[in-house]
Amino acid sequence: MCVLCFPKALAHVFKIYFKASYNFESRTWPIEFQWDEPYNGGNARGCIRGRGRQILVKAASQLFPPVSAFVGPGGDRVTGWRFLSGAKQLPGQLASYVMAHSLGRWLLYPGSMFLLNQALLPILAKGQARLQEEYHGKRAKLMARDGNKIDTMFVDRRAAADAAEHRGKQLVVCCEGNVSFYEWGCLSTPLQTGYSVLGWNHPGFGGSTGQPYPQNDANAVDVVIQYATRCLGFKLQDIIVYGWSLGGYSATWAAMTYPSLGSLVLDATFDDLLPLALNVMPKSWKKLVVRTVKDHFNLNVGEQLCKYSGPVLLIRRTKDEVITTCPDLEDQVTNVRYNRANELLLQLLEHRYPDVMTHEGRAAVHDWLRAANPSQEAAICRRYKVDEEWCLGELQSYKSGQGLEIRFPWRVGKFMASRDKQQIALFLAQKHMKNIEASHWSLLKPNDFQMPWKL
Repeated sequence: MCVLCFPKALAHVFKIYFKASYNFESRTWPIEFQWDEPYNGGNARGCIRGRGRQILVKAASQLFPPVSAFVGPGGDRVTGWRFLSGAKQLPGQLASYVMAHSLGRWLLYPGSMFLLNQALLPILAKGQARLQEEYHGKRAKLMARDGNKIDTMFVDRRAAADAAEHRGKQLVVCCEGNVSFYEWGCLSTPLQTGYSVLGWNHPGFGGSTGQPYPQNDANAVDVVIQYATRCLGFKLQDIIVYGWSLGGYSATWAAMTYPSLGSLVLDATFDDLLPLALNVMPKSWKKLVVRTVKDHFNLNVGEQLCKYSGPVLLIRRTKDEVITTCPDLEDQVTNVRYNRANELLLQLLEHRYPDVMTHEGRAAVHDWLRAANPSQEAAICRRYKVDEEWCLGELQSYKSGQGLEIRFPWRVGKFMASRDKQQIALFLAQKHMKNIEASHWSLLKPNDFQMPWKL
C-alpha cells in the first residue's frame, strides 16, 4: 500500500509546488491598476490595465550629496574645510549603506529573503486558494509609483452586509508585519468579523516585487488606497487601516497622507524603530545602528500618527516579546512597562490634548500603563476617581463650542484643576488603548478586533 501511495503523494507535492511557482511568477500577471490612473467612477470591472513604469533609483545618490551641496548661496564653492568635513562622513555613510542593504534589511524584513519566500510558496499558495475558494477573494497586481508590483487580495462583503452593523460595507486595509503575508497574516481577523478586507504584501514578499524599504512600503500602501477608492469603489471615510507590528509604519503613513480615512487600528506597534534596534544590537555598534536607522529605516510611526486626526485605537499585547526593551522578558509586569506602545499612546495624547497631558495628567497615564491586567486598570481608575460621564460631558461640551472645523490639538483642560486633568487623561487613555493578553506573534482574536472610539 505504501509503495502505491508514495508516487501519488509525491505527485501531489510537485503539483502544489509548481502551482505555487506559477501563481507567484508576477511577470505572468496583467496589471490591474497603477498609481497614476485616472478615477473611473469606482467600477472594479472598468479598471484600466496600464503599462508598467520602472523608475531607476541610483544607490550613489544615497551615498554622495548633490553638487549643489558644495556651492554657496552666491555660487561660490565652499571652503576646503567644509569639503573635508563632508568627506570624513563618507566612510560612515558607506558602512551605513552596506549595513542597510545587507544584514539590516534581512533582520528587519526577513519575509523578503529569497530562500524563505521559496520555502513558503506551497503554504502561501494554499492560503491563496482558501481565500479565493471560501471567500471568493479577488487577486490583483498593482503598479506602485516606484515600479514595484504589489500583490493584493480583496474580499468583498458589501452584498452580504449585516443589516444591523453594516460591517461588510466598510473596508479594512491590512498592513502586515515584517515576516507575515496576507495569505496567513492579520487579514484573517477582520475577515472573520464580517468586514470587507484588502490585503497586500510588502515589496519583496510573496508575489510582490522590489525591496521593502520605508519609501517603497509607502509607495505600496499608497497605490493600495488608490485602488480601493478608484477601482473598488470605497469612500475614504469607509476605509479602516489596520496595521500589525511593523505594518504600523505603512498604516500611519496612509492615515497621514489620506486624513479623511475612516479610522486607524494599530496592533502591537512601536513608536520608533531606533530604541528597539539599539536594544538588540551590540552596544559597540551604536553609532552605526543610529546612522543606519536614521538614514535608511526611519520608521517614525509616532510622528506620522500625530499627523492624523481621525479615530485611533492602539492594541497593546501584555505578553509582547518583540516591541519591548524589557531586560527580563519572563517578567510580564516589567515587560508591559517597557512596551513601546506606551510611548505611542503618550505621543498621541500629548499632541491631541496638550493641556490635559501636563505633568499631572502624564503621571496618571503612566500609572495606568503599568497595569498588567483589567483588575489593576480598574484599581487605578478608582484611585483617581474617574467619572466617565463627567469626562465625556466635558469633552463633548468643548467640541460643540468649537464648531464644525475643530482640529487637534484641543485646548480642553487649560483651566482645570489637577485632579480633573488626571480624570480626563485616564479616560482618554482607556478610549485610545486596549490591552489584550497575547504574545506578539499570535493572531488577534475576532472579538478583540474593535473599531476606535469616536466622540
